[in-house]
Amino acid sequence: MGEEVALQEFTPADRTRYREKVRRCLDVFERMLREARFDTDDPMTGLEVELNLVDELGDPALRNAAALEAIADPDFQTELGQFNIEINVAPAKLREGGLSVFEETLRRSLNDAERKSAAVGAHLVMIGILPTLDEGHMGAHTLSANPRYALLSDQILAARGEDITIAITGKERLRSTSESIIPEAACTSTQLHVQTSPDQFAAYWNASQAISGIQLAIGANAPYLLGKELWRETRIPLFEQATDTRSVELKAQGVRPRVWFGERWITSVFDLFEENVRYFPALLPIVDDAEDPLKVLEAGGTPNLSEMRLHNGTIYRWNRPVYDITRGVPHLRVENRVLAAGPTVADTVANAAFYFGLVRYLAEHDRPLWSQMSFSAAEENFHLAAQQGIDAQVYWPGLGQVRATELVVRRLLPMARAGLDAWGVPGAESDRLLGIIEQRCLSGVNGAEWFACRMGDRADQDRYDALRATLLEYRERMHTNEPVHTWT
Repeated sequence: MGEEVALQEFTPADRTRYREKVRRCLDVFERMLREARFDTDDPMTGLEVELNLVDELGDPALRNAAALEAIADPDFQTELGQFNIEINVAPAKLREGGLSVFEETLRRSLNDAERKSAAVGAHLVMIGILPTLDEGHMGAHTLSANPRYALLSDQILAARGEDITIAITGKERLRSTSESIIPEAACTSTQLHVQTSPDQFAAYWNASQAISGIQLAIGANAPYLLGKELWRETRIPLFEQATDTRSVELKAQGVRPRVWFGERWITSVFDLFEENVRYFPALLPIVDDAEDPLKVLEAGGTPNLSEMRLHNGTIYRWNRPVYDITRGVPHLRVENRVLAAGPTVADTVANAAFYFGLVRYLAEHDRPLWSQMSFSAAEENFHLAAQQGIDAQVYWPGLGQVRATELVVRRLLPMARAGLDAWGVPGAESDRLLGIIEQRCLSGVNGAEWFACRMGDRADQDRYDALRATLLEYRERMHTNEPVHTWT
C-alpha cells in the first residue's frame, strides 16, 4: 500500500479489466519462476518500524504531517493514522555486520527524528498499540491526509457493507464500532524482510509461519486498547477485525479474511500469489495501461507486475510474499509482520536476530519442521501466544505442550545461533543480541508484561491517568535503549 493513488470510484468494467490484468501478471510471474530470472546471489535483509506520536502528556498527537515536515528525512513516511509514522531502514547483509548497522542506524535516525518532531509537539513511541487512544480517535477524521488511505477505507467498508465491529475478550472485554478502518492504524509493527531464492522461498515462508507464535510470545507489546487490558498482543485480533471485508454471513460461509494466517504449508511462492487471485476480490482495481508484462519479459526486461503487487498489498498475511525489483533485477522476500514495535531499539534488533537466525536454521535443516507439525497447530500457537504472551504454552514437535520461554532457552536459541553463524554474523554480535532474548525469557518480562505490571501498581488511579503515566515512563526508558527485561 505504498503506492500513491488518488481518490476515485471504480466501475464493474474496471474490476473486470483489473482481474484480467492480475491473471496476466500471474501467468508472467509463473514463467519468470521457471526461467530463474531472480537475484539470489547475496541475500539482503531489511527492517521497517512503525511509530506512534504522543504529546507531552502522553496523549495521541495527530501531527504526522507536521512531524514528517520537521524530520525531513525520506526514510520516514506517512502511515494510516495521523498519530503514526514509519521508518524504513536501508537493507543490509548480515555477514557485513547488518544487525549492528540496523541498530546504529535506527538509534541515530530515531534520536534525530525525536529532536525535530518534539519541536512541533510530537514525541516518538515504539509500542504495538498506543494505550492512550480513546474512542474519540477512532473516526475517519484521524486518517492521514494521503488519499490512498481514505480510498482503501472506503473500499473496505463498501465491500463489508456495514460498520466495522471490534470485539475482543481478554482480561477485560472491549466492544466498539467504527465507520472507517482507522482502528487498523492503532496497530504499529516491526516488519522484518529476508530475501530468498524462488527455490527456497517455500521453506523460508513455512519456517516463518511455524515460529510466528514463538515470536509473539516473547515479543508481545500491546496489552491495552481503548482503555481495556485485553490480549498481551492485542494487535493480532485488532488487525484481523479492523480490515475484515466480510459480513457475519460471509464469515459463516467460510469466506477467507484479508488478514490471514493462511491454511496450509506451501511448496512454492506461486501458491501464495495464486491464492490472492483465487480467493480475494480487488479492493483497488487500478490498471497500469503502460505495461504489458508479457511483452516486457519477452523483450528481455523485468516487468513491474504492478497489478499483482498492488493486490498483494491489500491482503494482509502475517508473513507476506514480496516481489520487488532492484536496479532492474527482480527478487523475492518474506516480509515477517508478526511483531509489535519496541520497546527499545535493542529489543527490536534482538527480535530481528532471533528471527533471522532461527528462520535460516529451520529453512535449511534436513528435516523440515513443518513436516512434523500440522498447519493448524502453528495457527493455534499463533493466536494462543498473542493472547497469553510470555506465559504461553505452545505445541512443539517432539515435546508436545511446552512453555514458550523454556522452548526458546533450551531448544531455539542454539538453533538461532547456528542460523546466524550460517549468515556470517560475528559471534560477539550474536551473543549480545540473543542474550537479550535469553534474559527476557528467564526474567519473564517483555514489553506487555512490564506495562501491565506497572499498570497494576497504579490500579488505584483513574484508568487513563494511569495509562498516561505508564506510557510516559515507558517513553523515558525507551530512550535509554536498555532492554525491557532490565527495567525495574
